[in-house]
Amino acid sequence: MRSMLVAGLVWGLTFGPALADSLPSWQEGPTKAAIVAFIDGVADPDSADFVPPEDRIAVFDNDGTLWAEKPFYFQLFFAIDQAKSAAIAKPGAPQDPALAAAAAGDLEALAEQGEAGLLALIAGTHAGTTPDEFEEAVRDWLTEARHPEKDRPFTELVYQPMLELLDYLRDKEFQVYIVSGGGIAFMRAWTEPVYGVPPEQVIGSSMVLEYVDGPDGPSIQRQPEVNFINDKAGKPIGIQRHIGKRPIFAGGNSDGDLQMLSWTTAGAGPRFALLVHHTDAEREWAYDRESHVGRLDKALDKAGQDGWTVIDMKNDWLTVFPPAP
Repeated sequence: MRSMLVAGLVWGLTFGPALADSLPSWQEGPTKAAIVAFIDGVADPDSADFVPPEDRIAVFDNDGTLWAEKPFYFQLFFAIDQAKSAAIAKPGAPQDPALAAAAAGDLEALAEQGEAGLLALIAGTHAGTTPDEFEEAVRDWLTEARHPEKDRPFTELVYQPMLELLDYLRDKEFQVYIVSGGGIAFMRAWTEPVYGVPPEQVIGSSMVLEYVDGPDGPSIQRQPEVNFINDKAGKPIGIQRHIGKRPIFAGGNSDGDLQMLSWTTAGAGPRFALLVHHTDAEREWAYDRESHVGRLDKALDKAGQDGWTVIDMKNDWLTVFPPAP
């Protein structure tokens, strides 16, 4: 008996801390326990919940789920800066009202344009380039731009606990995808170095592309027209088009993710839905049902009805953002 106790103590001292530190930025409690139990259960060949590696698919929204989204979506900051640069390069050129408002930094006038104005801004600032040119513009912007309130680069405003969760899923042979309403080309420029998610595992809204066979050879040109909005009901459609399989794990933070989480959990076998609830006004922002960005209303009710796991950011996360370099 004594030898067994000693062996158990040695095992605990050797392996216990490593196991406990798989999600070190998560507070010990029911949220972390539920996540770990599900992931370990589907990865254990001896478990009744075992799922083969090829079917271990996890999908995550981006804005508000993997990185911050206040005071408004970060891609909009990029589009505004692009509009300002275009106005400087071509002073006096006629502009769409949304582009003009963005170039002037008039966010109220931009908001008055509504969804159509925002789409016009994205189309007007993101069009006329090749994929390589656009990717370079995004990376250059991310190198220089800083968040107006947090005064940190936007790629430092990712959630440390979620970075750990992505790594933990990959350690358990999950295929991890980003499924966001944000622009697919915008995200593909930086998701691999920041999240470890390669471009081919990013699903997002897209613009019309045109193949051009010019004097310098063939190229692909981005057109000023929206091709697909990967939000709400569009998310399950985007998943089916790109992956061809229903995920078993889905994470989001808003009503824009409701259909993705509902579709994921409606499948057969073990399923897991995760919602990030922004409850920390001190370290991040606190918002849900009345927010104009990342509204969490219907999905929060659905989580309570269907037993989805809801992250209370203030109480479930020991830290929010990675430490500044």
